[in-house]
Amino acid sequence: MSDTGYYGRPVLKRPVWKWYVPAYFFTGGLAGASSTLALGAAITGNRPLARAARLASAGGMAASFPLLVVDLGRPARFANMLRVAKPTSPMSVGSWLLAAFGPASVAAAAGDLTGRLPRVAAFAGAAAGALGPAMTTYTGVLVADTAIPAWHGAYRELPLLFAGSAAASAGGVAMAATPVEAAGPARRLAALGAVMELGAARAMESRVGGPYATGRAGGLARAAAACTVAGAALTLVARRRRGAAVGAGGLLAAGSVLTRFSVFRAGFESADDPGATIGPQRLRRR
Repeated sequence: MSDTGYYGRPVLKRPVWKWYVPAYFFTGGLAGASSTLALGAAITGNRPLARAARLASAGGMAASFPLLVVDLGRPARFANMLRVAKPTSPMSVGSWLLAAFGPASVAAAAGDLTGRLPRVAAFAGAAAGALGPAMTTYTGVLVADTAIPAWHGAYRELPLLFAGSAAASAGGVAMAATPVEAAGPARRLAALGAVMELGAARAMESRVGGPYATGRAGGLARAAAACTVAGAALTLVARRRRGAAVGAGGLLAAGSVLTRFSVFRAGFESADDPGATIGPQRLRRR
């Protein structure tokens, strides 16, 4: 069989995921990174930043659950996923992680807003903050644990890409929602996340190439990089101007969304290309 497949037909079936899956990847990552930022702000006594980050985390979770339910078809299916715990399955680990993180994130934000049950809210915020890094990376592991060439081939970079993207968006949103004098840690997180996101994307494109550099996925990736670079540059001005902080936050969030959709689209394009499946297999046999 040639690298063009059997009479040019695709070797793999297209993924069945729809647009709401990469949308969930964004909102879940935003929630996870925001909760960790909130925990750090709470520990250092930065109350304005802690509140903004907690609300961003809860907002991310409020958007994540409907997106996840739409993907599953009905809410009962999520409960069914909790009937077993399988440490070797990214889907099982992610389900339990979401079941623990979601309520903790919402409880922390609710306690901050109402002022009730402060000890419970503090414990919930600490738990959400500790689980936040896993929330930002498990979807990258989940995507890579497939036969889709563009996703499986990027198994090293995807968790780092998603973590950096989540940090950039969380820092950007918190920076936009916090007074300038209290947003220093958010600006630093945004800048660090942007560098991490751009570096992982460049490494992924260099090692995997193909759909990440060409076609519709490549166009989305270039748009994501442009937004992220512009947002990171504007962050330098955001130390003095609230308007710049809002603009930087919007650009970083847009870059994060586009990054998830570029990865999503790359999977479809590589599944349609027989050479993307057969070529790497032949290289491994040499």
